[in-house]
Amino acid sequence: MTEQPRVTSDNVLWQPSEKWVEESNLTQFREQIGFATLPYDRLHQWSITESDKFWSAVWDFATIKGEKGKEAFLPASGGGMLGASWFPGASLNFAENLLRGDGARTAVYEADEQGVNRTVTMADLRVRVARAQTGLRQLGVRRGDRVAGVVTNGIEGLVALLATTSLGAVWSSCSPDFGAKGIVDRIGQVQPKVLIASVDYQYNSKFYDIRDNLVAVSNELDSVSAIVTLSGKADLATGQATTLLTWQELCENQAEVPTFTRVPFNHPLYILYTSGTTGLPKAIVHSVGGTLLQHVKEHQLHCDIKQNDVVFWYTNTAWMMYPWLVSALASGAGILLYDGSPIPKNTGGGVLWEIAEEIGITHFGTSPKYLATLEKCSYRVGENHDLSSLRSVLSCGAPLINEQYDWIYQHVKEDILLASISGGTEIIGCFVMGSPIHQVIRGEISCKALGMAVDILDETGASVVSEKGDLVCTTPFPSMPITFWGEDGDQRYFSAYFSKRPGIWTHGDLAEQTKEGSITIYGRTDTTLNPGGVRIGTAEIYRVVEKISEIKDSVVFGFPVENDEEIVLCVVTEDGEMAQSLVSRIRSDVRKKASPRHVPRRIYVVDDVPYTNNNKKVEGAVRSTVRGELVKNKASLANPECLEQYASLSERSYQ
Repeated sequence: MTEQPRVTSDNVLWQPSEKWVEESNLTQFREQIGFATLPYDRLHQWSITESDKFWSAVWDFATIKGEKGKEAFLPASGGGMLGASWFPGASLNFAENLLRGDGARTAVYEADEQGVNRTVTMADLRVRVARAQTGLRQLGVRRGDRVAGVVTNGIEGLVALLATTSLGAVWSSCSPDFGAKGIVDRIGQVQPKVLIASVDYQYNSKFYDIRDNLVAVSNELDSVSAIVTLSGKADLATGQATTLLTWQELCENQAEVPTFTRVPFNHPLYILYTSGTTGLPKAIVHSVGGTLLQHVKEHQLHCDIKQNDVVFWYTNTAWMMYPWLVSALASGAGILLYDGSPIPKNTGGGVLWEIAEEIGITHFGTSPKYLATLEKCSYRVGENHDLSSLRSVLSCGAPLINEQYDWIYQHVKEDILLASISGGTEIIGCFVMGSPIHQVIRGEISCKALGMAVDILDETGASVVSEKGDLVCTTPFPSMPITFWGEDGDQRYFSAYFSKRPGIWTHGDLAEQTKEGSITIYGRTDTTLNPGGVRIGTAEIYRVVEKISEIKDSVVFGFPVENDEEIVLCVVTEDGEMAQSLVSRIRSDVRKKASPRHVPRRIYVVDDVPYTNNNKKVEGAVRSTVRGELVKNKASLANPECLEQYASLSERSYQ
């Protein structure tokens, strides 16, 4: 049954129909475990207090291929979260679970700024993986070895990932637009045996050749014994005894059926990287079983992904949403791999929606920034496209503001599940999500994810409701990292998430929960503003300022002043100017729609706002620059040159 409405109808933007609820995977799961009439909060409580039974039921519901073993969970000897063991007797292979099913169905769509250019059936995908697997095996890749990809979001990159994991080896990737230092800072940490690389790519109708970057990278990677190029033969001579071959040469064998090396549940699968804007990116090691089980739970129970659905997320190969998207194959869905700008120049903004209409996308994953851009250019998605197949729009990367909820239901589609989701690279999944049985309430993330003991704690460690606090998780879950790669990895892992509250995962988000369990995220705690000692999330200001039509983008941070701090707002405007009337409107709107404490003391006009290569706004880099502190890893930024303007900000006049 649908959760009961708790707020005025003005705030409830969508209510699932009885048919929607009855046909949902979550309802089928409830019936399978005998909890068909249990309210969601009771189901969630069971999923964290009886976590062994819950995750075992997820394994069965998703029909995971492999040996489950007799036990689902062994607690840590001293209690707490670190040291717990999941499915200690299990044996499975990640790629085997993604490559199963009807060979005739379309498994992968590949598209760029011109639209869809290739489709691959599951049978064809299995053959491609078999041949790449054979080629990697001939290069000496074995269980536990690392294979690194500097690859675009296309079919060959996906095949390389699946072939690597089929062998029990470990995949790690980043995007070709990172630059040599950004690439070395990431994959250089994990000593890959084989490097698979795109030698060029296109973005926003512009061609980029990265051969020089790859030469610089290969010169730094002593562990690499072979380089495989995806775009034909390339002269990447480095002076090392490195085998150089093309993708076609790697796959020029007659293998037809892949084999699968089964490994323990906690065997390494992926090494992912944090954004690294405060230092060298953390190389986070994720397990085969934890990743697979977390993803099928999120996909099937929360996102309601079903057989033959078509799932898309706008991402590059460096972001955790790339492996999240890839895992949708394990639920029998097709996936769209898109490489290029989400809104290429001179296209009107509709490329992704044209593709969605053409191939029947059911789940469209995006970001608040993309949606805000569409809104500001007045692109009417629903009027321009037949989105009859679309059932869900999902968003992450930053908090989704209230008005964007309204815009999606008004201008995309009325009858869809809109889910703002939040988690992180650190858990390769989500702490809070939507669900097919919850109503969608403006500005709120619907529920705590099943199996995740999420709470909001204040500075004293007390759980608080309707107050801001730290988002935490209090019991173990399968997709916790194995470790951080490299020296002192376990200690660095502990310091990152358990040093503030031993035994409790403190995630680093400022959030608030309602008594019904829905969540609002206000931003990262390391960028939380504290004027007068009151904690303010940056998202509270963005959601007001970025609704003003003259403002293209903005960044807000705190500047220390006499044992306190002032809120500083920098805005990018259409014409590079800022009239006094605009300044007055900014302050008036923030005062009315947030509070007097939220009003920025200083407002500057800037040319650009720094973002990571994964399109996340970086307040910390701005704050450090303005304070004259070192920004430790500019290679993580897509536009580091814009920081030069902030270096002299305190010397400029402001309004």
